[in-house]
Amino acid sequence: QVQLVESGGGLVQPGDSLRLSCAASGFILDDAAIGWFRQAPGKEREGLSCILSSDGSTYYADSVKGRFTIFRDNAKKMVYLQMNSLKPKDTAVYYCVAGGWYSSSCIVEIYEYDYWGQGTQVTVSS
Repeated sequence: QVQLVESGGGLVQPGDSLRLSCAASGFILDDAAIGWFRQAPGKEREGLSCILSSDGSTYYADSVKGRFTIFRDNAKKMVYLQMNSLKPKDTAVYYCVAGGWYSSSCIVEIYEYDYWGQGTQVTVSS
């Protein structure tokens, strides 16, 4: 079955960097878009970025553009989110998602994604 397992979250200080990892299994990575969402306490889930494994094309929400980078290693079936210049407002649970099957582009809308990981906590605080 499809599984997405996130790792790499933790407590960091403002300005620090963190890399989240998502291990995907149970499906062909090239067939899907892989994305990252987050949810802060009391807020709705927010789509951050996505990548098409087939051609590497990416999308970023304005809130993270220029600070976050999504990339993948198809051979290892891993997708990563490199987060730089972290701010306290980046504190949230971060989720790896899979969906957008056979699409030619990806978007960060919740309805596009069928499968979600369990989430990993990122806390940015001094």
